[in-house]
Amino acid sequence: MKTSKSTLIDNPIIICGPCSAESEEQLTTIASLLKPCKIDYFRAGLWKPRTMPSSFEGVGEKGLPWLKRIQKDFNLKVCTEIATPYHIEQCLEYDIDALWIGARTTSNPFSMQDIAESLKGVEKTIFVKNPLNPDIKLWIGAIKRLKKAGINNIVAIHRGFSLYDNGKYRQTPLWKIPVELKREFPELKIICDPSHIAGKREYILELSQMAMNIGFDGLMIEVHNNPNEAKTDALQQITPYDFIHLINNLIVPQRNDTINNASLNVLRQEINEIDNIIINSLAKRMNISKEIASIKEENNLTVFQPKRWQEILEKILLNGEKQGLTKDFMKEIYEIIHQESIKTQNSIINKSNNYKKE
Repeated sequence: MKTSKSTLIDNPIIICGPCSAESEEQLTTIASLLKPCKIDYFRAGLWKPRTMPSSFEGVGEKGLPWLKRIQKDFNLKVCTEIATPYHIEQCLEYDIDALWIGARTTSNPFSMQDIAESLKGVEKTIFVKNPLNPDIKLWIGAIKRLKKAGINNIVAIHRGFSLYDNGKYRQTPLWKIPVELKREFPELKIICDPSHIAGKREYILELSQMAMNIGFDGLMIEVHNNPNEAKTDALQQITPYDFIHLINNLIVPQRNDTINNASLNVLRQEINEIDNIIINSLAKRMNISKEIASIKEENNLTVFQPKRWQEILEKILLNGEKQGLTKDFMKEIYEIIHQESIKTQNSIINKSNNYKKE
């Protein structure tokens, strides 16, 4: 693992191991091959939440002694996924070092409450994956339930979100959501699970580097001794050798923001000035939208004019592309601006109609 220009204050948290524990021999083989790497936790799923009941749903508590052996023989901390109080009870019996809560469980407040109550008084690291759908409130709520139960050592895991169109990845990263979570919980550590975001092993390195560039606190990567034969998520698992290559080629930027660089400070000041221009321009645009609303109301026109919006969007995307801006970026920004404009105009027209009724 490389650091850029200066030493890190904290080393990234590194978690790796197979998606599912398949046999004791499998876990031992992977752990042996990972010896050259310094990792913080060895992971393996014992209970697998599968969409179809005919799919491999994990070995269950049968795998707990296997993890215990990895813990003892290789001096590694171990972790697995839990989804019920029973899972927690079994893991505590074997003194599993850390537990993670999967995306499906995070999405269910009832399940989260049961888990939080079962974890009261437990001093373990609890990892919480983001919910499947991009609803940050579910993620925040899950973490708050754990905090309310007295769980202090919580780490969030960003594993991507399920959208109608996820592009080239299995899940859409939506980096802005974990960034927003950090604003809600400034002291919370957030790590990235590039395996689930990628869906294909060839994208794992690029996603891992993106996470490090953003400033994530670590990575959880699925590693299998024979990925193509894996019983779950075969396409997104990498070999121990590929994992070691990834770690050795990962560049971890400096995370503290206390450097005093004259050129950087000048550029940041320029951004501040541009942000002020953008805010002023948006305010002017919304004021014009209010005037347009009055004209639409007088002429009995609908707030949303599809043809006009399509013309605006096409011009914006073309102009943005000429300036080196991606279509996706421009479309997302202007759809938000357009929705706010519609909301503003709708509010003005409704107020005017209510006034006339009175």
